Amino acid sequence: MTRTLLITLAAMILLCGMVSAAGVRELPADVYMDKMKGGWLGQMIGVVYGGPTEFKAQRRIYDEEIKPWSPERIAESIGQDDIYVELSFLQALEKYGVDITWEEAGKAFAETEFKLWHANKQGRENVQKGIMPPASGHKDNNPHCDDIDFQIEADLFGLLNPGMPQSSNALGERFGRIMNYGDGLYAGMFVAAMYSHAFFESDIEKIIDLSLRSIPLSSTYSACMRDVIRWHKKNPTDWRATWQLIEDKWVANPTGRCSTGDFNIDARVNGAYILMGLLYGEGDIDKTLEISTRCGQDSDCNPSNAMGVLGTIIGFDALPAQYKTGLPVMADKKFSYTPYTFDGAVAATERIAREQIKCAGGSSKFVDGKEILLIPAQYPKAPKLEQ
Repeated sequence: MTRTLLITLAAMILLCGMVSAAGVRELPADVYMDKMKGGWLGQMIGVVYGGPTEFKAQRRIYDEEIKPWSPERIAESIGQDDIYVELSFLQALEKYGVDITWEEAGKAFAETEFKLWHANKQGRENVQKGIMPPASGHKDNNPHCDDIDFQIEADLFGLLNPGMPQSSNALGERFGRIMNYGDGLYAGMFVAAMYSHAFFESDIEKIIDLSLRSIPLSSTYSACMRDVIRWHKKNPTDWRATWQLIEDKWVANPTGRCSTGDFNIDARVNGAYILMGLLYGEGDIDKTLEISTRCGQDSDCNPSNAMGVLGTIIGFDALPAQYKTGLPVMADKKFSYTPYTFDGAVAATERIAREQIKCAGGSSKFVDGKEILLIPAQYPKAPKLEQ
């Protein structure tokens, strides 16, 4: 067997998440669809809700009035980069398959025409110059490598890998390294893992704990998230006290290169605000949205991540009608720069998810005419530390 073939096979095994699994977990196919749709809609709700406040509160809590939700607002998600950049990854997977290579993922991203900023912008420009991933996101080539970018866009990989955090991390390796490295990469892996676990767990604190096992314990991103967990336990009813502790330790004395004056798109700080929404929101949609938004900085992306995880936990059918009744109005509208409508994105996600399950060694069965997905049980596993 040639060295080239060995390398190719090793890459495919890594990407497919073909890891030792302790047993199989059953997930009814209709439950997967319901939760996955809830995850997509949750992201859309969050980014629209927080959109008007984006970067209007820097190093302060946003205490102004937040635009109230109305059903027709969901159509505003059509033009949100939080959604269409993520959908470009889905399109690349449909084109190249789940065994997509770094070069294929990078070139697909390089061919996009939408406007980008920070780590995404630098990563795309690097690939266009011939600097392919993982080098395109490496700290030596991308001064924005710890920025929020992959954290914003990684939701997809959790939705594609229900209960399979190792398979989610494997896809994160292929796409996240286009633009990020170290904590910037771990941020996306952590967010994706929360989605992955949300298909089988409903306790938010347990989901967060399991998801932190998918990133290096000694990373500063993990340290920041664990601070938020600790401070939440100390101040379980006072999110503002925890916000101030985050400000004092992680903003006033930044450890990375992602802070310019009061403006901050550091993945760690904004990741902390995602957890603020999830922990202090206590499973309540309104509280989750409001708190993750009022924390400030990138306050459309953070509630999008938080609400996406919560939407996966709750499921589409159980989401309140006010968040769903606007969908028919945008049913035939495609998200900007993509070939996908909402239903089209859901259908494509299901197709790729079935490939991911099969690739990891799973399958399905029918019981009394009802399809059950057989999901290989995967333990979270962290990648090697990069700092």
